[in-house]
Amino acid sequence: MIVNSFYPVIITEKVERSAKFYTTYFGFETVYESDWYVSLKLVSGDHSYELAILDKSHSTIPQAFRAMVRGLILNFEVDDVDAEYNRLIKKGNLPLEQDIRDEDFGQRHFITSDPNGILIDIIKVIPPSEAESAQYAEDIWSK
Repeated sequence: MIVNSFYPVIITEKVERSAKFYTTYFGFETVYESDWYVSLKLVSGDHSYELAILDKSHSTIPQAFRAMVRGLILNFEVDDVDAEYNRLIKKGNLPLEQDIRDEDFGQRHFITSDPNGILIDIIKVIPPSEAESAQYAEDIWSK
């Protein structure tokens, strides 16, 4: 299979509110907008990321799957997680689902959520503990 693009699509009752959330707090730009679907794009350096928001009642979704998203975490790896914590939690008043902390497996992170209850994990990669470093398939820390 040759993949040309890959991106999550959030199924929701809150299309406009969700799109505004991701444009306001995460810098996505709207590239397509209708009352039932919004396509978002985030350009960061040489990389671009896409996210779409889809009305759960739209006919393109099979009837049995027209439900709110559950069990999803969106990870955003950033250079300065403490600055993002200050911007999003302290100043932006987003909900704090898990306070900022360091993990032995190699992350400093905190978790917030979007208007749909989707968890958003804001992460800075840090060196893992010695015990955890053995779990990695390659030695990325000595590069």
